Amino acid sequence: MALIVGAIFYGSSDFSIFINIPGIMIVIGGTIAATLVTFQFKDTMAALRAMFIVFAQDKQDPQAMISTMLSLTKIARREGLIALSRVDADSPFLKRALGMASDASDEEYIRKTLQADIDSLKMRHYVVQDVFKKMGTYAPAFGMLGTLIGLIQMLAQLDDPETIGPSMAVALLTTFYGSLLATVIFNPIAGKLKARTILEIQTLEIIRDGTVSLLGSNNYLAVYERLSSYVPAHQRKPVGLGGGD
Repeated sequence: MALIVGAIFYGSSDFSIFINIPGIMIVIGGTIAATLVTFQFKDTMAALRAMFIVFAQDKQDPQAMISTMLSLTKIARREGLIALSRVDADSPFLKRALGMASDASDEEYIRKTLQADIDSLKMRHYVVQDVFKKMGTYAPAFGMLGTLIGLIQMLAQLDDPETIGPSMAVALLTTFYGSLLATVIFNPIAGKLKARTILEIQTLEIIRDGTVSLLGSNNYLAVYERLSSYVPAHQRKPVGLGGGD
């Protein structure tokens, strides 16, 4: 935004020539209206909430979750699976997984149940991302629509050559607004949400596989080797000597 505003002031000291109220109404109003027609109102509101959350919350660290699952492996080995039910987990997904593990649920049942939760989260996040992707498509389209309206009005006044330049500038402003919103706001937010979703899903998959590993084997090294595949080799933390058997 700073570079764009700087370029505007570098080329012209009159910032008011970049302000056109009808063009703003067409682009912003049209984008919002088309989005509300495409999606349910609750999905649109969820997307707006996610926009603020994704910038306010810290990114999840898959390596930190691997360390957590390894700590749980030591607890399960020393105190038994029933001890997992007493673990205070911040993540509701992890809490549910540990609850099923402590109840000695079937391994396949746990895997399918947790995978269903992951698939449901993917779908919810996909809708949120799609809201901003669609807004990134609609904004330039309405910008072009506003430009066409301006060009039609300009062509209707060709008998006055002095109005052609200003009219053309106003007509192009709506395209500028649409492109600005799409490239600076909507598409980057959609990309940000997608990147956060990938990290969150990766973390949930670590929990899923880690929980299943607790049932199949409490071997610390085996659990580590299984879960470490979720992170690049250069980011993997070495197993501590006190990690377990």
